[in-house]
Amino acid sequence: MPLSQHLRVIDYQSLPCWSDDRLGEAFSAFRRSAIRALETPYKSGALGVEAGAFESAFREAGILENPDDATARDFFERHFAPCLIYPREGEQGFVTGFYEPQVEASPVKTAKFTVPLLARPADLVKVDDCNRPEGFDPYLAFARQSDDGLVEYHDRRAIEQGALEGIAEPLAWVADKVDAFFIHVQGATRLVMPDGSVTRLTYAAKSGQRFTGPGRILIELGEIPPEKVSMQAIRAWFRDNPDRVDEILQQNRSYIFFRKADVTDTALGPVAAAKVPLTAGRSLAVDRLLHTFGTPFFINAPTLTAFGGVPFARLMIAQDTGSAIVGPARGDLFAGSGDAAGEIAGVVRHPADFYALVPRSLVKGA
Repeated sequence: MPLSQHLRVIDYQSLPCWSDDRLGEAFSAFRRSAIRALETPYKSGALGVEAGAFESAFREAGILENPDDATARDFFERHFAPCLIYPREGEQGFVTGFYEPQVEASPVKTAKFTVPLLARPADLVKVDDCNRPEGFDPYLAFARQSDDGLVEYHDRRAIEQGALEGIAEPLAWVADKVDAFFIHVQGATRLVMPDGSVTRLTYAAKSGQRFTGPGRILIELGEIPPEKVSMQAIRAWFRDNPDRVDEILQQNRSYIFFRKADVTDTALGPVAAAKVPLTAGRSLAVDRLLHTFGTPFFINAPTLTAFGGVPFARLMIAQDTGSAIVGPARGDLFAGSGDAAGEIAGVVRHPADFYALVPRSLVKGA
């Protein structure tokens, strides 16, 4: 498979601030993907970065532990050639942020904790070309069985009004609908139970309905100017307009279901689409149809200073994906877990240049 025309080989001297990055941190994240991929290889993305070409880098990473920055830099430069990614026509490189919320919760419904986080329901059916009914919306990837065959799955409004009572198990209960909604958006959460224990829920499935972000709705209604939209601004609007929460949130028909997961290392995030724990400031969500998990990406976003107060220029590892992450130069930066990470993730909406580090065997003359 030839490399895509969206990729142009450059040299490391052309990467802004490459020599200043703490590459030992990036290597630790890369090593987790390497160990996973040696057991179960990732699928190759459509841009031609073949998963099999990573094998030599993955094998060396598996035996190289805790290198310093200089050793990590040598590792990446030996195995990979940097390629500037050209966005699609009419688009620009762009990054947003995501995080793992941490909220108070209860294992049972109480007077305070009334909003459920649900497990995958028993009647949720995956839809593909083999079972898709004639005329069924091609966007929808999930359905439910009815007397008339497969039909669209319940949307958010129906579920919140009780359509899954007795069908989907509540895994935990939180106190606030807005908190629950942002847990859905992030796809994972740490829940602090009344006894002080911490439970992690992570993505299990979705209803399949289309996602509509509240930010876009509030812009269209003239409630928040486009340049002011952030997670913090949206939360503030909901605090000021509690009687309109359902009106806005239920316009997003998509609904997320969860499963329980261990918290084995509090320094790491949840296990995501690439089947490894996410690393704050080093894990990147990408378009999984185009890109190959485990690929290192150098992201240069000079106007982004939320991570550490300096212009963002660092190596990230492709370890997650998301339905809103579409295009070759589009990414979501994992900021970590908890409120402080949420403050960072909520303001990340910045133009960025994307550079993929491509295995040298795929690059002529490299």
